[in-house]
Amino acid sequence: MMTSETPRALDEINVSRETDACLDAYAALVRKWSRSINLVSKNDLDHVRERHIKDSLQLASFLPQSPANWLDIGSGGGFPGIVMAIVAREQAPQTRFELVESDARKAAFLRTVIRELELNATVSCERIEAMTPRAADIMSARALAPLDMLLSYADRHLAPGGTCLFLKGKTVETEIHAAREKWSFDLSTYVSRTDASARLLSITGIHHV
Repeated sequence: MMTSETPRALDEINVSRETDACLDAYAALVRKWSRSINLVSKNDLDHVRERHIKDSLQLASFLPQSPANWLDIGSGGGFPGIVMAIVAREQAPQTRFELVESDARKAAFLRTVIRELELNATVSCERIEAMTPRAADIMSARALAPLDMLLSYADRHLAPGGTCLFLKGKTVETEIHAAREKWSFDLSTYVSRTDASARLLSITGIHHV
């Protein structure tokens, strides 16, 4: 039940010009589709790279060096799942992504992005709790649910020895405390590069208390 005592910031991720152009193409698709299905707020339409993609890029430090299955739940507009799939094209091409989104319109958007950008990813349009267990090596989520609920999803879908990567906001400490009442887990905490009050949580060894 270890916890990192001092939150650390992750190193900045450098991407190639090709990957950067792919991220720009993705941002353009987000802005286009957001006119009809509200992928991001109107205030964020001109700041997709700064407010959503840059935040998601923090997970790139955890891209595996060996073949792996990455499950992104509550994918919405594709943050962080699509962003990671884009970076993985060069940095971890052996990683397979599955994006879970119960909203059919958003799932259609995700499939369009995957097809147009030729990503190694699939989309499942169903509810996380109703899915058959996935045995994922890595599981990610951003702005989806309280930590204790995310851990219940992980308990079902994460492979033994797998890692959860959760981007959490300013209520993170309260959520961690509440989750400890139901779950035992090993936790490393990293200060967000995009919001000093936010954290990236890396969690392993999840068990019911």
